[in-house]
Amino acid sequence: MSEFLEPFERMLEALSPPAAVRAIEAGEGAEGLWSGIAESGFLDALVPEERGGAGLSLAEVGSLWQALGGHAVPLPVGETMIARALLADAPDGPIALAVASTGGEVIVPFGRVADHVLIEAGGQLYLVAAAGKSTDVFGSTALRTNPVLDKPVGPTPEGGLRAIAAILRAALIAGAADRLTIMTATYANERVQFGKPIGKQQALQQQMAIMAEDMVACRIAAQLGCAGGLPPSLAAAATAKSITSTAAARLAATAHAVHGAIGISEEYDLQLYTRRLHEWRLADGSETYWNRLLGAARLADDRGSVDYVREAFA
Repeated sequence: MSEFLEPFERMLEALSPPAAVRAIEAGEGAEGLWSGIAESGFLDALVPEERGGAGLSLAEVGSLWQALGGHAVPLPVGETMIARALLADAPDGPIALAVASTGGEVIVPFGRVADHVLIEAGGQLYLVAAAGKSTDVFGSTALRTNPVLDKPVGPTPEGGLRAIAAILRAALIAGAADRLTIMTATYANERVQFGKPIGKQQALQQQMAIMAEDMVACRIAAQLGCAGGLPPSLAAAATAKSITSTAAARLAATAHAVHGAIGISEEYDLQLYTRRLHEWRLADGSETYWNRLLGAARLADDRGSVDYVREAFA
C-alpha cells in the first residue's frame, strides 16, 4: 500500500497547500491543481487493467482517499476515481457524485469545481454538466442544482451510488480526523498559559484522549468500509459512514475547544478541516440515515447478531 500512498502524499503536499485550498474556495480556477493530479495517473486507480487503468483494490485506494481528506484537497478526486471505474467512457475533467431526491434539487459536494456530475436517479446513472453557482454550504465548493436528466449512461451499481459515495466520505473524514488530531495535539503542547503548556492540564488531556480514540475509530471504520471492494455491502457502507459521521462532530468540537478563538480565524488552517468534517458528515447520509438502514437490515435477518456481523463483513 505504501508504494502508492507515499508518492500520492508527496504530490498532494506540493499541489494542494492551504494557500491553494483557500484560493480555490474563494473562486480562483483549479486547473493547475487538477492537471497535476490528472497527469499523475492516479485518477484511473480503480479502473480495471483491461481498460487501461491501474486495477487497484478499494482497500488500496482507501488510503489515498484518506490522504485527500488529510490535505483538504478542494477537488472531487475520489469521486472522479469512482466515476471512471463505473463508466466505460468517462469524460476528462473532475466529476462529482450525487443522488437525486424526489424533489429534484440536489446539493453536490465539490460540484462547483467539477466539470460534470454523475447522478443516480430511478435506477439509472446520468452524466450532466456541472455549470452553476456555488451554494453557501459551510463556505465550501458545493453546488446546489436542479439538473435536467436526459439520456442515462448506465445502470446504477449494486447497492446504489450513495453507498459507494458514503465509503469515500468515511475515508475523507478519517484523513481529516488524523490531521486535525495532530494539529490539536501540537498546539496543546506549544501553547503556554500560566507558565506551562495547556496540554499538561488533566482536563484537556482527557479531551485529547477521547479525540485520539475517535480518530482511530474513524480510521478503522474507513478501512472496514473499503475492505470488501466495489460495490460495498450495505453493512460496510452503513458502518463506515455511521461511525465516522458520529465522530466528526466531536472531533471538530474538541479541536475548536482546545484552540480557542484562533481556531475559527480564516487565516488559521484548522477551519479548513473542521468545515469539511461537518460537510462530509451530512453528505450522502448522516449517521442517523445509515443507522436506520443498518438497523432495518439487522432486524430483517433471523440470525444471531454474531453470525450476522460475521457474514456481513466476511
